[in-house]
Amino acid sequence: MRVNKKYSCLPAEEKGIHIINIRAIEDIGYDQHESTLLNSLSKNPDADCKYGLYFRDGKRKVDYILVYHYKKSSAGRTLTRRALHNDAGARSTKQDPLPGKGVQTEMGESEPHADCHEDDKRFRREEYEGNLVEAGLELEHDEDTKIHGVGFVKIHAPWNVLCREAEFLKLKMPTKKMYQINQTHGLLKKINSVIQKITEPIQPKVAEHKPQTVKRLSYPFSREKQHLFDLSDRDSFFDSKTRSTIVRKGEGRKKETALLNKRRKCGKYGITSLLANGVYSAAYPLHDLLCEEWASYGVFYKYQPIDLVRKYFGEKIGLYFAWLGVYTQMLIPASIVGIIVFLYGCATVDENIPSMEMCDQRNNITMCPLCDRTCSYWKMSSACATARASHLFDNPATVFFSVFMALWAATFMEHWKRKQMRLNYRWDLTGFEEEEAHPRAEYEAKVLEKSLRKEHKHKETDKEKLTWKDRFPAYLTNFVGIIFMVGLTFAIVFGVIIYRISTAAALAISATPSGRSSVRVTVTATAVIINLVVIIFLDEVYGCIARWLTQIEVPKTDKNFEERLIFKAFLLKFVNAYTPIFYVAFFKGRFVGRPGDYVYIFHSFRMEECAPGGCLMELCIQLSIIMLGKQLIQNNLFEIGIPKMKKFIRYMKLKRRLDYNLEPFSGLTPEYMEMIIQFGFVTLFVASFPLAPLFALLNNIIEIRLDAKKFVTELRRPVAVRAKDIGIWYNILRGIGKLAVIINAFVISFTSDFIPRLVYLYMYSENGTMHGFVNHTLSSFNVSDFQAGTAPNDPMELGYEVQICRYKDYREPPWSENKYDISKDFWAVLAARLAFVIVFQNLVMFMSDFVDWIIPDIPKDISQQIHKEKVLMVEVFMREEQGKLQMETWKDKDKKKGENCNNHSPRLSLSHSGSLSSCHSYPVDV
Repeated sequence: MRVNKKYSCLPAEEKGIHIINIRAIEDIGYDQHESTLLNSLSKNPDADCKYGLYFRDGKRKVDYILVYHYKKSSAGRTLTRRALHNDAGARSTKQDPLPGKGVQTEMGESEPHADCHEDDKRFRREEYEGNLVEAGLELEHDEDTKIHGVGFVKIHAPWNVLCREAEFLKLKMPTKKMYQINQTHGLLKKINSVIQKITEPIQPKVAEHKPQTVKRLSYPFSREKQHLFDLSDRDSFFDSKTRSTIVRKGEGRKKETALLNKRRKCGKYGITSLLANGVYSAAYPLHDLLCEEWASYGVFYKYQPIDLVRKYFGEKIGLYFAWLGVYTQMLIPASIVGIIVFLYGCATVDENIPSMEMCDQRNNITMCPLCDRTCSYWKMSSACATARASHLFDNPATVFFSVFMALWAATFMEHWKRKQMRLNYRWDLTGFEEEEAHPRAEYEAKVLEKSLRKEHKHKETDKEKLTWKDRFPAYLTNFVGIIFMVGLTFAIVFGVIIYRISTAAALAISATPSGRSSVRVTVTATAVIINLVVIIFLDEVYGCIARWLTQIEVPKTDKNFEERLIFKAFLLKFVNAYTPIFYVAFFKGRFVGRPGDYVYIFHSFRMEECAPGGCLMELCIQLSIIMLGKQLIQNNLFEIGIPKMKKFIRYMKLKRRLDYNLEPFSGLTPEYMEMIIQFGFVTLFVASFPLAPLFALLNNIIEIRLDAKKFVTELRRPVAVRAKDIGIWYNILRGIGKLAVIINAFVISFTSDFIPRLVYLYMYSENGTMHGFVNHTLSSFNVSDFQAGTAPNDPMELGYEVQICRYKDYREPPWSENKYDISKDFWAVLAARLAFVIVFQNLVMFMSDFVDWIIPDIPKDISQQIHKEKVLMVEVFMREEQGKLQMETWKDKDKKKGENCNNHSPRLSLSHSGSLSSCHSYPVDV
C-alpha cells in the first residue's frame, strides 16, 4: 500500500481520503502482499471504502479491534456446549449471530474436536461479545482471512453510546459559543510579533500549532443540552482518540453496562482479565495518522505539534512530550553557561599556580609509593597532565555554575507548571478531576479468592477487601528483595574497587617507567567501562524485578500500581546508576590511612588514593562515561536497534507465515525513567562535569523524534488517557533538585580543592598568592618508619636514595613530638568545608524558594481567560433560563387568553378576524 506523503501530517478524517499507518497492516494481521486483505485496511476511491477504518458497509468507523486465536471445531460440539450452558441458566436469551460472523465449520466436516479449554474460550468470547451488543456497541467479525486461526472483532460505538458515555465521563466538548482570547497590547505585542517572525522557520506546519485568537467555550457534555454544542458535523464531534477511549475504558461507569470493562454476571471480569486468560490475544485502536512534522528526524530543529499529539494519543502522552520539549528547551541556556565555564578553565589553565608548581620539575618533590613493595617512589611532576586536566573542571567558575544550576532547576520546575496550566486551558482540563478508578482485575480476583476461602460465610462478597495482613507476605518479600538488590549493587561496586586496586598493582609491576604515569588513567577508564556494562544490565533486571514485586502486592487500582512500580524502579535504578559515582565523590581516598599505617582490605589490598590533583578529575571521567554510555547504548541504541531488529524479524516471518502483532504499549514509565536519571546526571554532580547539560541536550534532540517515531510506527496505538499533570514524576524531579543542592555543596567542599585553596590563600599564604599551596597540602614521611615488608623493593629506582617522601594529607612531620598525628591545618580546612556546606546549602535553597515564590504557578492571562470562561458560561445558562421563563410566561398568557376567548364565544363567532387574532397572537421574536 502506498501512502501519499503530501497528506501524511494530517489525521485521516481531515483529508479527502483515508490513510493509515502501514504498521497497522501488521497490527491487525493482514499481509501487504494479499490484495484481499489489503483492501480490508486501506480506503481509496477504488475500494469504495469497504474495509479499513470502516465496517463493510463503508459508513461505520472502526473504533476498536479485538484479536483472538481460535481452533475450528465441529458445530455439534459448539452447539452442545452452548445448549448445556443455556440449560444451566447462564444465558437466558438467545442472541442472533453478530454481523460478519459465519459458521466456523460445516456439519459434515470431520475435524478433531477442540479441547475443553479452547471450547470454553469460544463460549466466553460469545457471551462477552453479547454483553457488548447489549451495551449498545456494534460488532463485526473477520474470520475469513488468509491468517489461519486468527480472528478479528471490529467494534463501532454509535452516536447514542458516544453521547451516553461522554456524559458519564464528563467530557468537556466545544459549544456553539465562541469568544475572543485576550491579546497583548503595546510593547509586549510588538515583542511577541518579532519572536513569532524569528521562530517561524522552526514552527511545525500544522493548523493546530497556529496562534489562536478565538476559542470555543467548552462544557461537560449533556444529552439534555445538546442544543448548546456544535453538532454541525457529528462524524468529527468525537475524535478517534475519544471514541477509542469510550469503547476501551468506559471509565467512570459503575453500572453493569460499562462497555469493555463491564463485568459478566457469572463473576468473570472485563477485557483485562480476558486478555490475561488468553480469551483475546490483543485489544487496541487502529493507527490512522502519520506525521512528517513530528515523527521525523529531519524536523529535529522544530517545535513539536503538541496539540496534534494530544488529539491523537490523548492528554497523558501529550503531557509527556510537552514536558520533554520544555526540558530540552531549558537545557539550552544551561548548556551555554556550561560551555563558558569549561572554556574559562581552558583559558586559565596556564595561569593556575598549583598546577604549574606540580609540573615544575625543579621542585623535585618525591612522592611515597602508591602500593606496597612493587611500587617505588615517584616524582610529582609525572602527574602534570592530570593536574592540568583537573583545573578544567576544578576552578572558581565551578562554584558559580553549581549555584546557577540549582536556580536553573527551580526555574525549570516553575516554567513547567506554567506551561502545564496553559495546556490545561487549551485542552479544556481546568476543571478536570480524576474519577474513582475501577479495581484491577487481579485485585478483584484476589478478593474473590479470599471470599471463597471463607466458604461464602458472607453473602455480600463485594464488601471484602485486601488488608495489610493479606499483603504482609508480599510486603515482606518487597522489603527483603529491595534490600538484597541494593546490597547486590554495593557488592558489585566493591568488586570493581578490588579490581582497580589489584589491576593498579599489577600494571605498576609490569609497566615501563614511562608507562607508569598512565596507570591511573588506564585503571580508571577500564573500571568505569565495567561499571557501565553492569549498570546497563542491572537496569533491565531491576525493571523486571520491580514490576514483579509490584504485581505480588496486588494494588487496587491502576494508578496505585503505577505509583508503586515507579517508586521501586526509581529507587533501584537510582542506586544502580549513582553508587559508583558516590563512591568516587565521597569515599575514595578518605580512608586510606598514611604511609606506615595504611588501611587494608582482606589484609592484602591497600585502599586506593586520589590523584595529587584530587578526585574531581576521576569523578568527571566516571560521570561522563556512564552518562554518555547510558544515553548512547541504553537509551538510543536499544530504542533504535531492538525495534529495527524486531521489525526485520517480522518481515522475515511474513515471507513464511503471517504475523499481526506490533509491540504492545507498556506505559510511559520507561520513557520518564530515562529522562529522570538523566536529569540527575545534569544536576546532582554538575560541579564536576559542566558539559553534562550539553550532552543531555544533544541526546534529547534525538530522543524526542525517536520516541515520536516509535509511538507512530513501532507500537500499538495506546488508548488515550486523560490527565492534567505528569503525576508522581513532578515530585521526583523536585526531590532531585533539592538533593542536587546538597550534593554539589559536598562535592565542592570535600571532593574539589576549592576550600583548601581558599583557606591557604587567606590564612597561610605569605604574599597573598597561591605560591606554595602544593607544598602546604603535602605531609612528610620518614622512609625508615615503613612497616616490615611494605617498603619498595627497588628504593633506588629514581637514581638516588630517598630519606623523606611526601604524601597528600594534613599531618605532623616525622620530626615533630606527635609525629604523623592530624595537624591543626586539617581541622581548619574541615571547619571551612563544613561552614561552606551550610552557607551554600541555605543560600541556594533560599534563592530557589525565592524563585518559586516570585514566579506565579498560573500565568496571569490564563487566569483571566479561565475567569472569563466561567462568566461566559454563567451568562449562557442565565440566558437559557430566562428564555425558558419567558416561554412559560407566554404560555400562561396564551392560556388565559384562550380562557377569555372561550368565555366570549358568541362574540367570537360574529367577528372571526379581530377576536381570534387577539386571542391567539404571540410575540413576533418567538
